[in-house]
Amino acid sequence: MTPAIPPAMERPHFIGIGGAGMSGIAKILTRRGARVAGSDAKDSETAAALRALGATVHIGHASGHLAPDATAVVVSSAIREDNPELAEAHARGIPVVHRSEALAALMDGLRTIAVAGTHGKTTTTSMLAVGLTALGLSPSYAIGGDLDSPGSNAESGEGDLFVAEADESDRSFHRYRPEVAIVLNVELDHHANYASLDEIHASFETFADRIVPGGTLVINADQDGARTLTARLAGREGLAIVTYGEAPDADVRVTALEPEGLTSRVTVSLDGRDGEGRREIAFRVSVPGRHYAFNAVAALAAGVAAGVPVDALATALGGYTGARRRLTLQGEARGVRIIDSYAHHPTEMAADLEAIRGGADGGRLLVVFQPHLFSRTRELGAEMGQALALADACVVLDIYPAREDPIPGVTSQMIVDAARAHGADVTAEPHKDAVPDVVAGIAGPGDLVLTMGAGDVTELGPKILARLSG
Repeated sequence: MTPAIPPAMERPHFIGIGGAGMSGIAKILTRRGARVAGSDAKDSETAAALRALGATVHIGHASGHLAPDATAVVVSSAIREDNPELAEAHARGIPVVHRSEALAALMDGLRTIAVAGTHGKTTTTSMLAVGLTALGLSPSYAIGGDLDSPGSNAESGEGDLFVAEADESDRSFHRYRPEVAIVLNVELDHHANYASLDEIHASFETFADRIVPGGTLVINADQDGARTLTARLAGREGLAIVTYGEAPDADVRVTALEPEGLTSRVTVSLDGRDGEGRREIAFRVSVPGRHYAFNAVAALAAGVAAGVPVDALATALGGYTGARRRLTLQGEARGVRIIDSYAHHPTEMAADLEAIRGGADGGRLLVVFQPHLFSRTRELGAEMGQALALADACVVLDIYPAREDPIPGVTSQMIVDAARAHGADVTAEPHKDAVPDVVAGIAGPGDLVLTMGAGDVTELGPKILARLSG
């Protein structure tokens, strides 16, 4: 079945159409027959993929890019009020729709599985999308990253399931009405929008209250923030809560986790269907690290809650081999492997460094880290430095500002100082163009270089490979 195009979305214009979240919505609308247009600051593979689907993509922002017959303008929280296309939309009275509103409209009439959490959303959503697709269920999905190629972050399927990331950063996940929701973890982040961990808990509580009556919340039994949320939600009428993890009281309990190189084998104990009692099931996770194995368990629990047979889904999840920028191998030159990581929160950083350490094969683990956001660095810079100390050596770039203006006194030197305080071998390099030479002077055969961060540090991987090859 192909759902109808939401009202007022027949000819949408996306400001920042190349972004991970925006491009997915644009792709789904294009697949459903809408005449999609948009603009982005620079050309990209994602923009090219959208053009191949029939979308019109302008490079740069100008009021003239907004078509005379545009029916809505879609924005994210990163778009500022002085954007010329947004100003033109206001002047012409064209409805302005937040990205999350557009995504919620696409879910209408479908059974939604929404994946939330401070980190791990893209991986878990991707695992579900890959697993459900492999089972022939033809889900629709919207992911905050590409699976294997530009433009593969979304699909408009023919089935009745819709899998989507639920972004807590700006509280936009309050707009969704999932049948099944996942909360992977609850930690303090997004400091420009949340003043305390209690505010974040309240926000996740509101998200959980949006689950449709009779729906299910799948939530981490091991992480402190998630357990606190579970306690806050206890007794909610019409809400089933399924916990997962190693905790003895977990409903879906991990009883064994065996790393096998860059894969792992996980065994879980869970209730059988129709009163069968508890049973154990083992399956392979084809990406490295404990955190990815537990993401797969969350995906399994959510799929089962949506009625997918557990044995079939467990096998299908093993077909997930990663999303772009989630420990993606970019290449090898002169015996040095380059891997790209999107990690930017200290917990994610430490998890990826620990996961990839097992694949270093005795070589050193080197990190090129680009901090993301001034507000995050101000609040978590010390923890970022501590995480970087897990590497054998690291290069720290200047802060990638994204949507933020500089904060006086907040620089990447905070992270450098913290890393050195924890014994790290760290080099501060404010000039991104100098990094390939710096890495070439450090790395040797057998070493593994991790480019890490949510900004444009990913562009350095090919440049480092070229420098090593030269």
